[in-house]
Amino acid sequence: MSQLRRVLLLVAAAVLLTGCGSVVPDDFPADPDGTLDRVRSGGVLRVGASPRPGWVDVAGESPAGREPRLVTGFADHLAVDVEWTVAGEEELVRLLEDGEIDLAVGGFTDTNAWVDEVGLTRPYTEVEAAGTTGAHVMMVPMGENALMSELERWLDTQPSAGGRP
Repeated sequence: MSQLRRVLLLVAAAVLLTGCGSVVPDDFPADPDGTLDRVRSGGVLRVGASPRPGWVDVAGESPAGREPRLVTGFADHLAVDVEWTVAGEEELVRLLEDGEIDLAVGGFTDTNAWVDEVGLTRPYTEVEAAGTTGAHVMMVPMGENALMSELERWLDTQPSAGGRP
């Protein structure tokens, strides 16, 4: 093979490989409604909490318990504050659908009734109770994949969430 032919093949290969990098956008995964970007730029993560013994306690000034501690840690990771809304599950789902909150917690499992209305994180911990195992999840607005991915990656690093230390 001639030297010129080799050079042309190398140039063609370089051009093709350069083009491959543009197939996946830099902002993948994306949030159609820009939730993660809005949270970061606005400095506030709006979180709904539904009372659930052992998971979310709403008796105090702000929610406490296992999941609110995780949410607060995630907010610290994002360098934002948490704005809490306390309500029942159905109301929290409506608020997620309407874009009025960014995240909901309440001891939800991956078999909850809202799976078709909201996005569920992958299970971040499993707990056995009364002979059954519940795979616990958090809820985000449907389709807000950048927020969900960031939350899941962060949960994966948290020993208290069943992740790696």
